[in-house]
Amino acid sequence: MVDITAELAAAVAELGVATGAVLVHVPHTTAAVTVNEGYDPDVAADVVRDLSQRVPRHAGYAHAEGNSDSHIKAILVGCSQVIPVEDGKPALGRWQRVFFCEFDGPRSREVWVSPLGAD
Repeated sequence: MVDITAELAAAVAELGVATGAVLVHVPHTTAAVTVNEGYDPDVAADVVRDLSQRVPRHAGYAHAEGNSDSHIKAILVGCSQVIPVEDGKPALGRWQRVFFCEFDGPRSREVWVSPLGAD
């Protein structure tokens, strides 16, 4: 899990969104994006560990590429989040951060940020 909150804030500023929301979208089938606690790094480590236990790497999956676990984890976490924007900045709770979740990498990845709503 990679904290992308600063990059998101930069994208919001570049888009010129003052009030409204943005869609944060990961256009990949083995990666995801989520919002969770970013103060204590043990939380992200616990999430990764729990997902790995629930969806083990090798569990007799049929997908020939060998990364079915990554696809399943991406489905469970989700490929997009709507983030509110206030005063030109992502409106997150005190402990919240936005995380890119890489389940099958490292690979070259993209995160798309698109404005929603009106200013």
